[in-house]
Amino acid sequence: MKRLLLLFSIFCSLSILGAQVEEPPTTEELQALLATKAETLDSLNGQLKSLTKQVGALQKEVDALKDKVTPYPRWRAKLATTLGFNVSNYSDWLLRKPASLSSATIAAAGRVVLRLDQKRYFWKNGARVNLGWLKFDDKSNPEDDAGFQPTSDVFNAISMFGWRINKSLAFSSLTEYRTSMLNGRFNNPGYLDLGSVGLAWTPTPDFSAVLHSVNYNLVFSREEFDYKSSLGAKLVVDYEHVFAQSIAWKSNFSAFASYENLSELSNWMWSNNLSTGVKGFGIGLEFALRSNKQEARAFEVSGNPLQFFWVLGLSYNLSKKL
Repeated sequence: MKRLLLLFSIFCSLSILGAQVEEPPTTEELQALLATKAETLDSLNGQLKSLTKQVGALQKEVDALKDKVTPYPRWRAKLATTLGFNVSNYSDWLLRKPASLSSATIAAAGRVVLRLDQKRYFWKNGARVNLGWLKFDDKSNPEDDAGFQPTSDVFNAISMFGWRINKSLAFSSLTEYRTSMLNGRFNNPGYLDLGSVGLAWTPTPDFSAVLHSVNYNLVFSREEFDYKSSLGAKLVVDYEHVFAQSIAWKSNFSAFASYENLSELSNWMWSNNLSTGVKGFGIGLEFALRSNKQEARAFEVSGNPLQFFWVLGLSYNLSKKL
């Protein structure tokens, strides 16, 4: 028995020593292994590219079949909303002045789109509203205004009719209206663009670019400032896309270039909406840029500052085919 134990101990010791003295693979062996792995990877990448092409071709066939079996007229409605809010209260907080105050902000943004598609023509309508209020109450000052004051205030509505020339090009007619809504600012000023026959490029259902070389920008106002209407060109670009993980992006750019005075009477606005969520609910970000020199002159602001606002909060999106 002792001899067996001794032999077993010697065998274990020799095994450990053999493992310890095992030589690492040589450079040639590693290069051969690398070449084998690289060859396998190239083969898998080739298969992946082939499958990707097949999936793309099959998707086009499925889309074409869906288009053939979907009856006309085709109505589609979309709704997107974003709501943001913040509330704070300080009482004798000595590190800030005033030390006692309460504040609150409320911001809301909404967008609705209604589209009709026929074989020979389409009709697209949309409206967007962005409203915000701010409350700042200095508790040590009984004479300050403790109510909510408007911050962002935008309303925009657009209607476009297109008669198809081919699959992606159409003759179009465009009407767009922009104004504010709060504090007596509705239609004060208000901008109405009336476009005659122009061209609309719609290479995909999610993208459209409209150019009208003859467009009249009519400005309404009850203020002392003399807003001027003028004839010019109108460009509207509309795009939307859904990325992975249900991240949706909606972008709209609208610009008017005056033939009468390009630098003084022209204006543009670029608005964007980003949202993500599950079953329509999630987080939304609404932001917009605007330039309008006539507004800067009316409010006695030097130069033509870039106007900007954003709203971040809870969002709800709904898309439905009617």
